Amino acid sequence: MSFTYEDVGATRKPGHCPEGFRPLHLRTRIGEGQEVFRRAAEAVLTWEMHRAAGLGVIAAEDRAATGVDVTVTLGGVIKAPCRVVWTVEEHRRAGWAYGTLPGHPECGEESFVVDRTGDGTVWLTITAFSRPAKWYTKAGGPAARGLQHAYARRCGAALQRLCGDEDS
Repeated sequence: MSFTYEDVGATRKPGHCPEGFRPLHLRTRIGEGQEVFRRAAEAVLTWEMHRAAGLGVIAAEDRAATGVDVTVTLGGVIKAPCRVVWTVEEHRRAGWAYGTLPGHPECGEESFVVDRTGDGTVWLTITAFSRPAKWYTKAGGPAARGLQHAYARRCGAALQRLCGDEDS
């Protein structure tokens, strides 16, 4: 299967949103320190954050890697097939992005990146660009967009819980 959009990998470019797509950018403070970063990075790279956020994950591999197919499910009803388009694992930054495949309710790309700033603060940044691909996401209009933002916030809250810093 091929991607349902052309600008594959565009979430690597800060502030870039292809024409005709809606941007999403959400940054959540996860906590502080190397151990929080290590734990958060592992949770993001192994799909654990998504599962803790209440989503089903069917992945071809246990860890995100470029080219890995993954289907995110919600309540067993909504299925969102994707493919990992890039990953990063560095001393202070780790994460990945996936792009939509045919059958996904949206068309576009979304990245999940954990970084540790110079002062030791650990952040989760979710960046996406999308547009509706199914009749129900088109009909949902602003409500469907609100669900995408709620999903991003839910991922941040789940990662805070997993890293033991709920008061962040």
